[in-house]
Amino acid sequence: MSVRIRKPVAAVIGILAATFALGACGNGGGSKSTSADPAPTAATSGLPQGSEPVKLDPADFTTQIDNPYWPMKPGSRWVYREVNPEDLSVEDVVVKVTNRTKKMANGIDARVVSDFVSENGVPTEVTTDYYAQDAAGNIWYLGEQTTEYANGKPKTTAGSFEAGVDGAQAGIAVPADPKPGLTYRQEYYAGQAEDRGEVVSVDEQVEPPFGHFKHALMTKDTNPLEPKVLEFKFYARDVGPVSTVGVSGGSKIEELVSYKAG
Repeated sequence: MSVRIRKPVAAVIGILAATFALGACGNGGGSKSTSADPAPTAATSGLPQGSEPVKLDPADFTTQIDNPYWPMKPGSRWVYREVNPEDLSVEDVVVKVTNRTKKMANGIDARVVSDFVSENGVPTEVTTDYYAQDAAGNIWYLGEQTTEYANGKPKTTAGSFEAGVDGAQAGIAVPADPKPGLTYRQEYYAGQAEDRGEVVSVDEQVEPPFGHFKHALMTKDTNPLEPKVLEFKFYARDVGPVSTVGVSGGSKIEELVSYKAG
């Protein structure tokens, strides 16, 4: 199945850059913060930033993840197609929520999620991710075991980390109450995994091959280890991630092709 890219990449990049600068995106009409409605900060949201340590109580967490922007019921399966317009390479991405859980080094029981990336049937990256949800509804990212492949053979496990091991800290995958301007770290392992997120809008429209969605969450994702890289991600309610657009440091577009709820 081919990916339907509806606009030239340059146009997509220009639209996203312009709308982000204005603080309101797309036809959805995401609003920008005002002095009467300030953007949430670390102090007001309680979400971790940068390398700051967090002390998490395992009793506050569950492996039953039902955040509406990314429900992770066991058996759920997402299939994506990722296209690199620069060299026209295409990768298939299959994400599955397993029935398995894992007790992390910080004592929290996490849901095990598999992420398999391949090109022409040959693996390019295989990852096991670990997530849990706190009592407020935030989805926390607790670690990953990842292997990149070259010519079908393992090449590197760089980027793997586990919260509580060697100074690695858990981060936020999806906040419970996203509001424009809200910032948070997604993961932290010094020099290996330092992704950060910022909520741009919660009222976007997005249309991957799987379907059309309104009132989607849009985030801006960056990484200080790769300062030129900038991605925008879209999450649809009751489905999860549906589209990722690289606008700097690469122009890959990943879109949801199929989804099956668990």
